Amino acid sequence: MEKDANNPFEPYMETLRQQLEDQDPVFLIGIIVALAVVVITLFLKYFLTSKTVCSAVLLVGLCDSGKTLLFSRLLSGNYKRTQTSITDSSAPYKAKNDKGSTWTLIDLPGHDSLRPQYLEKFKSAARAIVFVVDSAIFQKEVRDVAEFLYVLLTDTVICRNTPLLLVACNKQDITMAKSAKLIQQQLEKELNTLRVTRSAALSSQDGSVGGSLFLGKKGKDFEFSQLPMKVEFVECSARGSKGEDGAADTESLELSLAKL
Repeated sequence: MEKDANNPFEPYMETLRQQLEDQDPVFLIGIIVALAVVVITLFLKYFLTSKTVCSAVLLVGLCDSGKTLLFSRLLSGNYKRTQTSITDSSAPYKAKNDKGSTWTLIDLPGHDSLRPQYLEKFKSAARAIVFVVDSAIFQKEVRDVAEFLYVLLTDTVICRNTPLLLVACNKQDITMAKSAKLIQQQLEKELNTLRVTRSAALSSQDGSVGGSLFLGKKGKDFEFSQLPMKVEFVECSARGSKGEDGAADTESLELSLAKL
């Protein structure tokens, strides 16, 4: 065989070819099969993951925030009497856009003893997270709401996937309901305080420990604009101003979901 003087790899290729020729054919076949299995496995893992990841819209929040009624309203528009959920519920949700996008809408239990396991189960599939807040009693629940949000916003999987975070300020039909702007401002203050109280646990050099990340930017008061994911605050009422017989007020929420 005529050697290419300009190819510096020619001697190595010739040596490799000679070694392959000297090997037992059965051994070579075994190597080829093993490599094929690895390639196929990696391909299937990537293919299946790409089909399942970021395909869900999660409804999360404290107990009695109105998640389950909102779930029913988004799917069918119908009013439905609800009770505290002890398991998840899911159904296809068709976004109101020209693309005809369809996502899996999942209502997660709000009880603090159930939240962690269901969040762990579905967080990697979240394209958007709708965090439902009871605007009428927000002042009483601001600490609990902030603590739950803190868990979400410092989760490594959620921060890596950066799903859209929609804070749905529900029950706007009630006179004492707080506005979305006020809820955002108070949550930023509460999360800033909460971050300080938990800063001792964030002792590693990269600011992460136990599967959580530092919230916001170090040296600055916390703001939602500092997060890696997009955050929107919207006002809504799953019950609606006319109660059971009327339509829900979810237009702002559905407009945001239509942009996914």
